[in-house]
Amino acid sequence: MRVYIPATIPILRQLVEDREFFPLGATAFAVTPALREAYAAGDDDELAEVAMQEAARASMRLIAAERDGLDDTTADDEGAAANPGSPVYRRAVVAADVIGAKLRPDLDDAVVKLAGPIGYDQVASVHVDLAEAEPQVAKAVDVIDAADLGDPDAEFVLGDAEDHQLAWYATQELSFLLDLL
Repeated sequence: MRVYIPATIPILRQLVEDREFFPLGATAFAVTPALREAYAAGDDDELAEVAMQEAARASMRLIAAERDGLDDTTADDEGAAANPGSPVYRRAVVAADVIGAKLRPDLDDAVVKLAGPIGYDQVASVHVDLAEAEPQVAKAVDVIDAADLGDPDAEFVLGDAEDHQLAWYATQELSFLLDLL
């Protein structure tokens, strides 16, 4: 089963260094029977895009958690962009082929739970925001909870970030991409 796993730049670095990672909460997104049922029309490619967008939204939550977990001592006078301890406001999604993912329609139509860590050899591709998306993603990370609670202004900010398409990278390009960030 092809799954879409929310990630962040530090998670991608861990994947390259350790050759595997365990997704937070073992949560991923996929084209599930419940997702197919929720959409009256749409082929597998369109439904895969929906699952990937769900993973990209979850990536923003991971970015928020990383940002909130940073110690205040990581800030410096030159600003967060110059500080390697600062969060990188780029959504990331790992597309991987796995066996044994459990459907979790009780959580959401596209949610699956993974049975174990994801090895580098299971990764089909990686999808990451381009630099142009960072300002909108940074704003969206601040309001994602409010958007989920129905705040129309927050939903508008979130939509601005989600309007950016994630760039596709082959696994052999991942280490080069991370070196450039």
